[in-house]
Amino acid sequence: MLPVLQVNKCSSSTTPLLGHLDWVAVESDSSDVLRRPDCHRMMDMTAEKLQAIGGKVELVDIGVQELPDGKTVALPKVVTAQFGSDPSKQTVCVYGHVDVQPAKLEDGWATEPYNLTDINGHLYGRGASDNKAPVLAWIHTVEAYQALSIDLPVNVKFIIEGMEETGSNGLDAMIVAQKGTFFSDVDYIIISDCGWLSRRPALTYGTRGNCYFFAEVEGPKQDLHSGVYGGTVIEPMTDLIGILDTLISPSGKILIPGIREAVAPLSDEEWKMYQDIEFDIESFKSKIGVDLLAHRWRYPTVTIHGIEGAFSGPGSKTVIPAKVIAKFSIRQVPNMDPAVVKKQVTDYLYSVFAKRKSPNKLKVTMIIGAKPWLADTKHPLYEAGKAAVKRVFDVEPDLIREGGTIPIAKTFEDVTGKSIIMMPIGGFDDGLHSQNEKMSRYNYIEGTKLFIAYLHEVAHLKKD
Repeated sequence: MLPVLQVNKCSSSTTPLLGHLDWVAVESDSSDVLRRPDCHRMMDMTAEKLQAIGGKVELVDIGVQELPDGKTVALPKVVTAQFGSDPSKQTVCVYGHVDVQPAKLEDGWATEPYNLTDINGHLYGRGASDNKAPVLAWIHTVEAYQALSIDLPVNVKFIIEGMEETGSNGLDAMIVAQKGTFFSDVDYIIISDCGWLSRRPALTYGTRGNCYFFAEVEGPKQDLHSGVYGGTVIEPMTDLIGILDTLISPSGKILIPGIREAVAPLSDEEWKMYQDIEFDIESFKSKIGVDLLAHRWRYPTVTIHGIEGAFSGPGSKTVIPAKVIAKFSIRQVPNMDPAVVKKQVTDYLYSVFAKRKSPNKLKVTMIIGAKPWLADTKHPLYEAGKAAVKRVFDVEPDLIREGGTIPIAKTFEDVTGKSIIMMPIGGFDDGLHSQNEKMSRYNYIEGTKLFIAYLHEVAHLKKD
């Protein structure tokens, strides 16, 4: 009997939720070096969990991270695990991450972000959906086969990292180094680090990349009193706002030369795929204020995220900041190349700044350069995915792309040559990266069943 049918008998169990509680409690914010010990602890907990169910586990050292001040800090080790090595079976490798975005109660959370809280069947907490629950669901998948004394239908490997939210530092080099070892017998790679578009389950076949920039304008040696010095200096903030204003038009059109021209044209076949997707445009507009799927998935965007050095606290402060740093990103789509985008953006901003004839200094750096990824939905991996969704949910899945970025997907594809599928279990309203992030009990438990069914379907694919 397929394990998913037996799991149905105990689907109300709270046992899987206990691991979720412990994991969410760890503040594994990879963007904050002060929280690096928590990231290390999170990797240890992941390794211990996989070892406890009989996995052959390694903690792989991937080196150090160089900080802006020149100091270095150890990167969280990458956890690899293996269950089974039968050469007659398919071998899948599950990728996930257990680091999270920053979160504070004062940001607008209704509950403590690192205390998993169950409200009406929804589990609220930072990392609840992105990406701790999906990683645990894959671990529970292996546990389910074991608990029912059923052999895994495929060999299963795990590769779990702790730096995804800041660009997967060090992971690219590790994948290259282990191409001929850990990845040598892998047939397929599965990523569950995304979400559904609606209440209908989905399979994801594309993600946008991301180029993240710092634009720093430096002027006086120190902050100045705006009353005493206002009008006697060219203010760095004024320069910075001036150049940021040249990135996009009021309608959202990207003004950097060469960016829009690199976008792959929209084919008739792709446009037809959009027509069958379950998507409430009016509901999406009312919640987010944006319009069409094509602009969310397959066109680049510029987003200004914030300005470091500017006064942003409550109250008023009459100061001229001596140095300000804008943080903005450009989401990448096929056929954009981050290396080319880096040159286009830096050349453009330096040119714009030069025209201002300012005595201040501009420095532009790109700190993340993640490529977009696109898969073939006609690949057998996706046919197996459709069959698994049909078995568990009794519906056909939406085939969707993701506006966000999974930095490592393109690296997996380019380095290992393996086929990849993205199989999300997160809900469309989970609030990834936002306040009140959640994972519903329904998605968590039914998602585990989906993974169980998927391994069964992959086992029936023809082995190369």
